[in-house]
Amino acid sequence: MKEFNPENIRNFALIGHGGSGKTVISENLLFAAGEINRIGKIEEGNTTSDYNQNEIERQISISSSPLHLEWNNTKINILDTPGFPDFIGQVIASLHVADLAVSVIKSAEGIEVGTEVTWDYVKKYELPSAIIINKIDNEHSAFFKTFDSVKERLSTDAVIVSFPYKEGINFDSIIDLIKMKLITYGETGSKKVSESDLPADAKEHAEKLREELIEKVAESDEELMNKFFEEGTLTEEQMVQGLKSAIIKRSLVPVFAFSASKSVGMNTFLDFVSKYFPAPTDKKPVEATFKDSDQKVELKCDPNGEPALLIFKSLSEQHVGELSIFKVYSGSIQPGIDLINTHRNKVERVGQLFILNGKNRKEVPKLSAGDIGAVVKLKDSHTGDTLTSKNLTVVLPAIEFPDAIIRSAIKPKAKGDEDKVSSGLHTVHEEDPTLDVKYDPELKQTIISGQGELQLSLATKLLKDRYNVEVDLVEPRIPYRETIKGVCQDAEYKHKKQSGGRGQYGHVHLKLEPLPRGSGFEFVDAIVGGVVPGRFIPAVEKGLKEVMEKGILTGSKVVDIRVTLFDGTYHTVDSDEVSFKIAASQAFKKGFLDAKPVILEPIYDLTVKIPEEFMGDVMGDISSRRGKILGMDSDGSFQIIKAKVPLAELYKYSTQLRSLTSGRGMHTRQFSHYEEVSKDIEAKIIEEYNKSKEEEE
Repeated sequence: MKEFNPENIRNFALIGHGGSGKTVISENLLFAAGEINRIGKIEEGNTTSDYNQNEIERQISISSSPLHLEWNNTKINILDTPGFPDFIGQVIASLHVADLAVSVIKSAEGIEVGTEVTWDYVKKYELPSAIIINKIDNEHSAFFKTFDSVKERLSTDAVIVSFPYKEGINFDSIIDLIKMKLITYGETGSKKVSESDLPADAKEHAEKLREELIEKVAESDEELMNKFFEEGTLTEEQMVQGLKSAIIKRSLVPVFAFSASKSVGMNTFLDFVSKYFPAPTDKKPVEATFKDSDQKVELKCDPNGEPALLIFKSLSEQHVGELSIFKVYSGSIQPGIDLINTHRNKVERVGQLFILNGKNRKEVPKLSAGDIGAVVKLKDSHTGDTLTSKNLTVVLPAIEFPDAIIRSAIKPKAKGDEDKVSSGLHTVHEEDPTLDVKYDPELKQTIISGQGELQLSLATKLLKDRYNVEVDLVEPRIPYRETIKGVCQDAEYKHKKQSGGRGQYGHVHLKLEPLPRGSGFEFVDAIVGGVVPGRFIPAVEKGLKEVMEKGILTGSKVVDIRVTLFDGTYHTVDSDEVSFKIAASQAFKKGFLDAKPVILEPIYDLTVKIPEEFMGDVMGDISSRRGKILGMDSDGSFQIIKAKVPLAELYKYSTQLRSLTSGRGMHTRQFSHYEEVSKDIEAKIIEEYNKSKEEEE
């Protein structure tokens, strides 16, 4: 493939709800441009972008796929992203490097929850955008109704660029408002496209929509607005200039009519992309930060600048190793150059460079600013890392991945597989940073957390397929806390041991009292007259801290307690640190049980976004989980419920929510505080803890 200047590059991400047709669209675009010689089908598992085994088996996109094609002397990079909410991290990383987002919406179903969720990120990143209304060959297609809901719920700046001549199963032609022509597409796979004059029965409607398009273009620029008022229209040159400018300014969102399954709309769309979508040079320079200071620098998209790239995706492929997919923000990248990883302060030598179409790699001699490519076998560089020349050690803006909403504990089926599990899960995290894995020393479990149950189960499947390690996902233990509500004035314990030779002797009197929530632990030395020598006081405190770490009722940490050492005795020969440590821990256990002990559980803030019709079911479900509903807000046609729910009741909540809302509900959660559990729940927690202890023994 020839070299392209940044002005002749276009980068866009295909986003939207699962099943809207993103993968089929990208397949058809590649075919129309001659990058592939036949159109693959999802059902046959032979599409370019969904090529890994899990995607083929499940018939959904799991990973974003970088694709490229050439059209009108322009290189077009497409990032085909998953629509399933478990893989939202792939969408976020793609939008981070894209210059424009194209949201794909089904014509019959209209806007779905995945449309809204991904569109929220488009707004957050302030990205120029476009919309494809797809599946117009569906017998229930409602292009104009869907367009109205786009204007109402996504953007008032949406404006039609192409619309269907006739919708439904015989759909084969669109009216292009730029050319003011009827574009008719031949049989799927034939590449036949013909232009003709507008049919009489569509002319009036087309002229009205064309007028709306021209008005929208004119509105985006004062000079064009004046010309429009003077002339009543815009020249073709003014239209070209104004349309591109309006898209870049985000004051116009073009809407296209498509049928991916019938290959209708592809050429019109690609013509538009090459002519009107922003090039990387049309965007504001990216603000980077110098590695060792807070000083900012603007990086222009200049092929002659100092090289700087951001790795936005990593793939681990057998027989190849790790593939790092990146966008060049400045300069040019060639094999053999040395770059500095400014996150890890490591030097990386760039090996072979590739451009990708799914699993098909094409080697290239150079990649310039604005372009997207891949490099193999970087030693120590990962998703989110910046690589630059030694003359410009900056860090590019970080990709902000969402917090986890589901967690499970990992239990290897075979003993001794822990290291393999750890190494395998590290690779999984590299490929999808929203999947987090860490060992929790308090729970004594490896916890895997992410965006949904499917994401976690695919991670464990990868462990089996790639590393031959089998694991179970089990409910994680809950990090309960223990504390007291009462005061124990005198908890006494005398540790005395005599077994020939030197014995052990330690004797303490403790006072235990509760502290306000969140205060932690306070130790008070109130010894007078040296009844416990000063050299043994630290051992008393150490004994208390150790027993509090292990807990008394459920093996959970003890918190929010003040312990005062106010009396004791010692033996001049037999007393030592160990004796006082034991005496302190045993006295604490006695005093704790006498001071009205209680169990605290973690409470989380839960925010649920659902269509209005599911309000009753979802609120009922939250109440059944011991949740307290704090309030409700509306967001368009969606309702937002805010509640506080115990963590113990949130295991697999995302799965239940999807089930209750036909996959249309989303939620986020965040730790809020610890709260005392009721006596009946406390009894169950203690019973379960004792049972698990017996099983371990």
